[in-house]
Amino acid sequence: MFDLDIRSLAAELLSISRERGITVATVESCTGGLVCGALTAISGSSSMVAGGLVTYSNEAKTALAGVPAELILQHGAVSEPVARAMAEGGRERLSARLAVSITGVAGPDGGSEAKPVGLVHFACAGREQTLHREKRFGALSRDEIRRLSVLEALDLLREASLSLK
Repeated sequence: MFDLDIRSLAAELLSISRERGITVATVESCTGGLVCGALTAISGSSSMVAGGLVTYSNEAKTALAGVPAELILQHGAVSEPVARAMAEGGRERLSARLAVSITGVAGPDGGSEAKPVGLVHFACAGREQTLHREKRFGALSRDEIRRLSVLEALDLLREASLSLK
């Protein structure tokens, strides 16, 4: 179901998580649960995956991840502050050591000059800090933007896992 790059990165993350006793959660918008799906495709992932939230609508971001509606109104759903709030809310609500979030414009519709197709914000929340990445993948296909977003989210989780003490 998932390509070799995704499966390899998910398996590496599982190995790191087992070694360090880390649990992870996902809060996904434009990827619609693919990151959690990639993680749970690996045998033994139940030792690492606390759960996943698919928060595709703004209302779901607020209801499920606790993102303040005012934050979405002020910055838009595809923004650094919302990505950070999604990750922090997901980590807290799912009682995970780390939570990754993804919010972006996968296209082919929905882009604007300020927020073009291919713009994706990622955040990874731990107890001490929340990391953020912004990627501008360009006007690729919807499938490719989502695939690259899954890889980026897994890589961000891997980086955060390795930095935990």
